[in-house]
Amino acid sequence: MQRKNARGSGEHDVEGLLDKVYATAPSDFVSRREELAAEAKANGLVEDARLIHAARRPALAAWAANLLLRSQPAESRRFLELGRALREAYRILDADGIKELSEQRSSIVSALSRQAAAPAREAGHRLSDAAQQDVASTLRAVLADQDAADRWAAGRLERALTPPADFAAGTAAPADAPQKPARAPTAQRLSRTPAKDELAERRRQRQKQLAQARKGATTADQQLRRQRAEQADADASLQQARDLRDQAREEYQRAEHDQQEAEERCQAAADFVTRAERAAQEARQEVQCLTNPAR
Repeated sequence: MQRKNARGSGEHDVEGLLDKVYATAPSDFVSRREELAAEAKANGLVEDARLIHAARRPALAAWAANLLLRSQPAESRRFLELGRALREAYRILDADGIKELSEQRSSIVSALSRQAAAPAREAGHRLSDAAQQDVASTLRAVLADQDAADRWAAGRLERALTPPADFAAGTAAPADAPQKPARAPTAQRLSRTPAKDELAERRRQRQKQLAQARKGATTADQQLRRQRAEQADADASLQQARDLRDQAREEYQRAEHDQQEAEERCQAAADFVTRAERAAQEARQEVQCLTNPAR
C-alpha cells in the first residue's frame, strides 16, 4: 500500500480505501476499517490512517443505498440527472406539471428502492420493510435536494436521508413559479414590451425543461422496467440452478447408497466364493484319501 508523490496518484490512495470501507457490509465494517487503518499506519501514512479510522459504520439502509450506487453506476447517473431536471422543473413549473412529474418520480423511486434489495441480499443482508422505506426516503431526498444528491453520489452515506417536505408533496406550485400576468388594457397588449418578451422566453424555457424532465423520467422508467425483467430472469435462473443442484445432490446420495449396497453384495459374494473354494478343496482331499487309502 504505497502512495506516489501526489495524493490520489498511488494505487491505494486514501479516497479509494475509504470507498472500500464504505462498500463493506455493516457486519464487517469495523474490522475492515481497522485493518485498512492499521495498514496505512504501518506504511507511515498517519493522516490516512486517521481519516480511515474516523469512518463511521453506516446504517443498513444507508449501506444499501451506497451499494446501489456502486452496483448500478449507469442507472445511478441517470437518476442523478433526473433529479437535476426535476429540481429545475419544480422551480418553474405550474401545479399540473409538478403533479405529473411527481407521479413518475414515485414510480421510479419505488422501483429503485426494491432494486437496492438485490445486491444487499447477494452480500448476505436482507432488507426489512423499514430499511427499504429508508432507502426510498434517501432516493426521494436525492431527487429533491442537491446536497443530498452530492452526499449519495459520494457513496459514503452513514444514515438514511429525509427529503424536504415541500418538494415531496409535489402538489402545489412553488412560490417563485411565474404567475399569469394581469389582463392589461388593449392598447398595452398591442405592443410587445421587454417584460412580455421576458415572460415569453421564460415560458419557452419552462416548456423545454419540462420536455427534458419528462424525457429523463421516461428513459429512467424504461430502464428500470428492463432492469426488473433482467432481475426476474436472473432470479429464475438462480432458482433453476438451485433446483438442479438439489436434484444432483439427491442423485449423488442415491448413487452412493447403491454403490455401498453393491460393495456389500460384492464382499458377500467374495466371502461365499472363499468358503466354496475351501469346501471344494476339503472335498478333493477327502476323495483323494478315499481313493488312495493308506496301507
